[in-house]
Amino acid sequence: MKWRYIGISVIALIIIYFSMAARPLSYTHVFAPLTASMETTNLYKEIETKKGDYDLPAQDAYIDKVWKKTPGLEGRKVNVKKSYEKMKKVNTFDEDKLVYDSVAPEVSLEDLPASPIYRGHPEKEMVTFLINVSWGEEHIPDMLKTLKEKKVKANFFIDGQFAEKNPDLVKMIKEEGHIIGNHAYNHPDMSRMDSGQIQEQIERTNQVITSLIDETPKWFAPPSGSYNKAVVDTAAALEMETILWTVDTVDWKKPTQQVMVQRVVSKIHPGAMVLMHPTHVTAQSLEVMIDQIREKGLKVSDIESLLSESR
Repeated sequence: MKWRYIGISVIALIIIYFSMAARPLSYTHVFAPLTASMETTNLYKEIETKKGDYDLPAQDAYIDKVWKKTPGLEGRKVNVKKSYEKMKKVNTFDEDKLVYDSVAPEVSLEDLPASPIYRGHPEKEMVTFLINVSWGEEHIPDMLKTLKEKKVKANFFIDGQFAEKNPDLVKMIKEEGHIIGNHAYNHPDMSRMDSGQIQEQIERTNQVITSLIDETPKWFAPPSGSYNKAVVDTAAALEMETILWTVDTVDWKKPTQQVMVQRVVSKIHPGAMVLMHPTHVTAQSLEVMIDQIREKGLKVSDIESLLSESR
């Protein structure tokens, strides 16, 4: 009798084995009920229904008639499953717990022809400081101290002669994590130069700066904002972008702190690039300026962050 039961059990196992071999279980068979259950919950359906209110299309980089080369802005799509996982514990829709997938623009800044850049994307809640340096070395340490205390990264466009005379300051700026750009060699009017002279001004300054920080500048700010097509094309041929501004402190005219801060804050906007120099009033006003810009809901960061496609 014992052997009879064992024989029957063996036959049953063989039948089960061949049945499973003929129709193997898959991940879908095992987890389909679970997935179906998730997708039929009211919360999942609510996220699916509302996602269109939060999705944003990507925006391509373009050349504006006034503001010239303008970076794109990545889009976003609600990831319904990941959002559901974050909300399911409380089983309540919460827009702060939405999870997004980024959508890259089809046209990037690098795809556009040579053209100056005046601003970041006009919908990006960020601004940047462009500090053009040909003089004012005595004010730079105070400015660096304030930027560090306020946790702000800025951009210092330095001319070649200044860099040669103040190598330690250039290195200090770099060590503090700021962007160092090219401001030509001896502050000439670039629009009055031929292509060969323009190239010499930019390359000579690049050589000086590279020798100090072991990094070649990618950004070029023409002195006094004076440029023409030859300037922009020459910079582009050297794989550099020509940078201008949308908001000017006019600090070289020595305004009072109140006047200068009001001038900037009244004109500040998303994507703004703010021109300044190492002057006494700028060094004294920097903290107040940063605070008031932040009160408007704008972040202050460097040019690479501003011009990136990330939101």
